Order: sequence, then C-alpha cells, then structure tokens
Amino acid sequence: MVKTGRDAGLKPTVNDIARVAGVSLATVDRVLNDRPGVRSITIERVHRAIQDLGYVRDTAAANLARGRVYRFHFLLPESENEFVASLENQITELSKVLSFERTQLSFELVPAFDPQAMAQILTRMDPEEVDGVAIFGPETPSVRDAIDQIKKRGVSVVALVSDLPSSERDYFVGIDNIAAGRTAGQLMGHFLPSGPNKVLVITGSMLARDHLERRLGFDQVITESFDQVEVLPSIEGRDDPDLLESLLPGAFEMTPDITGIYSSAAGNAGLINFLRQNNLDHKIIVVGHELTPLSRNALEHDTFNAIISQDTGHLIRSTVRVLRAKSDSLPINLPQERIRIDVYLKENMPPIDGR
Repeated sequence: MVKTGRDAGLKPTVNDIARVAGVSLATVDRVLNDRPGVRSITIERVHRAIQDLGYVRDTAAANLARGRVYRFHFLLPESENEFVASLENQITELSKVLSFERTQLSFELVPAFDPQAMAQILTRMDPEEVDGVAIFGPETPSVRDAIDQIKKRGVSVVALVSDLPSSERDYFVGIDNIAAGRTAGQLMGHFLPSGPNKVLVITGSMLARDHLERRLGFDQVITESFDQVEVLPSIEGRDDPDLLESLLPGAFEMTPDITGIYSSAAGNAGLINFLRQNNLDHKIIVVGHELTPLSRNALEHDTFNAIISQDTGHLIRSTVRVLRAKSDSLPINLPQERIRIDVYLKENMPPIDGR
C-alpha cells in the first residue's frame, strides 16, 4: 500500500492530488486557479482529493511562481479636509513598501457626496486592471448597484470609513460609527454644565452612512442619560469649510443659546474659524472627529474639548490585508482588522511624529 502525504507524515503536494484524483498536473493547476476548460465531474474529483489529503495551498508561493501582482484601487472623496489627506498619504507611503511584495496601490478622488460620479467610476472599472477596490463614499441605490455589478465581474470590494451594507461589498473597514456617536454623547453630556442645554450637530451629508450612524448613537445616549439636553437638527457642511462657516451664523441666530456642538464630520476648518472669529471658543463645548493638525491645534487651545479618532494607517493597512485575503479566498483575521475608537483630550494627545 502506498501512503499519501498525510499518512506518511509529509505535507501533501500537487503531485499527490493529481495521483489520487487520477488527473494530470495541468488539470490540477487549472482547478486550483479556477481556470476554464475542466469538466465539473473532474473538478469534483480534484476537490475530493484535496480534502482527503488535507492539502493546504501555499498561496504566497503560488502567486510568486506565476508572477501575480495584486492591484488595489482606493476611491476617496475629493475634499480639502485633513483626514482624507492623511488617507492619501498613508496609501502613498504604504505603496512604496508593498511594491516589493507584488502589490500595487493607487487612489482616485471622486466628487464628495456625489453617488452618480462614484457609480460611473465603478461601472467603468476594468477587472483586468483591478483586483480589489476600496470605496469611501455615500450609500445610495446607484452605488449599491454598481458595487454589485463589479463584484459579479470578479473584483473584491471593501467599504472604507463609511459602510455600504446594502451592497454586496466583501467587508467594512472602519470604526463602529454608532459606538463612536454614543461615545460623543457621553463626552458631551459630561462636559456640559448642569441644567438645560442645546446642542447643534454638524454633519457632512445625510447621504453618508457614517454620519447618520454617529448621529443615531449620539441621540441614543442623550435620550437615555441626559434628559436636560436638547439636540437640534443637523446642518450639512458637505466637508466644505466655506459652506459650513456661512451656515453657522444662521443656526446661532435661530438658536442663540447653543451650549454644545457635536461635529460628526471630519472637516473642521469652517467650524474653528467661526468659533474663533465670534469669540465663542472656550464658551461652547465642542466634540469633534479625527485628530489632524487642525483639530489638534483646536484641542490644544481649548476651542475643542474632545476628539474621537481612528488611525488612518491602520485603516489603509487593514484594507490591503482584507483585499489580499479576498483575492486569495483566505479567511480574514477579524481581531487584527478591528479598528479602534480613540478618544483624545488636551491632556492625552500623542506626540507629533512619535516624538
């Protein structure tokens, strides 16, 4: 009796698969790489042999042998806010490192909060040139349908920062935005003075799921724990500092006794300018999102009271790992890809550049 690799205590090989399945090495290779030209009954025999032998494929070695290059493309909102700029920088820096690991990264800027533009880019994307795409954009039927179509054409899809759960996307990389909103609610409730308070919420767009979820979590905590706080309707700044700065005077004219602001969007320049020019910093409690040079300065000078943030380096590295796993049909390391919610006060900001 001839022992198989498993019986003999050796790692089974493709030669063992071919022998047990009664097929050629070329046929085994076609099955392992999902190439056409193999009958379904033969595919079943090969997979049965793989299972019986306990064969585990060395994906890295296989990719190296056939010279495979991973090509991953990021679609980011066209915006002047520093959070998006940090994502761009992380992609650029990581691409230099991963070029030695046969991984090419690229990014493209899409008009912010424009679902039609996002859908058109996805529709035009060539699966022969892109293995996976990461999308930071709004959740609408047009975007959902475009994602579903590109998935059918063999491209892996990750939703980045803002989830797209109504689509066929493979995975979401980002913080739990409802939990982030609840965290903001707790911070706001504890920072506000005792007695009745009115809080204004600033959002980027009501089309952005991350902003909607943050508002939901914020409202939940205020309703549950701070019954003397009234949360006002959201105003949409669309991550445009000039637009937001022009909208804020009207909000304060309508409700002059605002005591708190929750900025659930990343674009904070317009808010900071308004507060400082109207001598409202130090007087209004502000909880914002994303630690950037601008928001760090606002925290240092007491214009902001707290910042809820996420590590842009972790976001991009996690996205690449997930897209590679999906491209290779491998499992995702869920704990490794969980993005942490960071909370920064003036007293615990990390040093710049690690110094």
